Amino acid sequence: MLMPKSTKYFALIALSLLAYLGTHAAPIISVPHYAKNFEIAQFPTHRIATIRNLQRGSTATHQYALVPKGAPLPELPAGMIVIRTPVTRVVVMETVYIGYLDALNQLDTIIAAATPDYVSNTTIRTRIEEGTIQKVQSGAAINIERMLLLQPDLILSSVTGDPAFDIPLKLGRSGLPVVLTAGYMEQHPLARAEWIKFIAAFFDAGDLAEQTFDGVAIRYEALCKKVSTIDQRPTVFCGAPYSGAWHMAGGASYTAQTIRDAGGDYIWADVPGSGAIPLDTERVFLKAAHADIWINPSFYRSLNQLYGADQRFQKFHAGQTGQVFNNTKQGTASGGNSIWERGIVHPDDVLADLIKVFHPDLMPDWEFIYYEQLK
Repeated sequence: MLMPKSTKYFALIALSLLAYLGTHAAPIISVPHYAKNFEIAQFPTHRIATIRNLQRGSTATHQYALVPKGAPLPELPAGMIVIRTPVTRVVVMETVYIGYLDALNQLDTIIAAATPDYVSNTTIRTRIEEGTIQKVQSGAAINIERMLLLQPDLILSSVTGDPAFDIPLKLGRSGLPVVLTAGYMEQHPLARAEWIKFIAAFFDAGDLAEQTFDGVAIRYEALCKKVSTIDQRPTVFCGAPYSGAWHMAGGASYTAQTIRDAGGDYIWADVPGSGAIPLDTERVFLKAAHADIWINPSFYRSLNQLYGADQRFQKFHAGQTGQVFNNTKQGTASGGNSIWERGIVHPDDVLADLIKVFHPDLMPDWEFIYYEQLK
């Protein structure tokens, strides 16, 4: 049956009005509880995701328009990247995204991955080995031609400020749908976990993201309460030298916050800011020689390996008393580690591990998931 001309006319007006309202109506802003570096504005016809703080010292913001597949394109600011949702063909440029996609039941959307050696998820590793997930980057070399042929509808990436490793500019010039994230710039473990809501927006999976995050936050906050009345907090330091420098996290960092929440006394907590400061081993020893616990000493998985790197490490009190713990229990031979995939989405489990390290009497039945005591 043919539509009368008058009906067609009013239908066109209605569509035009809807498109106009979709862009000009006051949006509903979704502001995260913990995360500070993203927000999502909901319009009648689309969403706008805004990203801030992509790297230290940057004041620039990036915006992306999330428009449902098949819907008319709303009026948008010139140059804004449009992502049609829900996405079904995704390239992950860092392994952290695998953790979010796993929690959202979206692993099947991954068609390519960068730095495949660092992937720890067994499903994704198997698919990479079988060739059903393509390798698109190794080190600083990226195969843009392969990505163009794959026709992804979303590429998840970030920037570090190091031009030797940052590739989003190359990808952006190719016209590929690159979306930058800034979860790694967050200073609270729950803030990083809350980025699941940002990732979920591209899959129309907001309800699952809310449910997952709420459960994690409730468990994390309950664990914090468990140690909040502790009087005796062990002194803690972390890390190990790399290329001659020991980069110690600042007092407002993700690392410092996690130690504090787990009931530890981080001995560099007085260092302002969230960045890491480079120190030599002598300076670290002067301050940490008598610290109770040493955590996250690079990739070392035994005291022999650790002391083999530098015999001076044996002088630390934490080493002499066997109180050295590393988050390497789920590390792979090629350098992958589930703590940077699943652990980012589930910081409650990481926190439980650290409470077990700092206050084992509070977690007598807890089995380590990510941490192990170096022998």
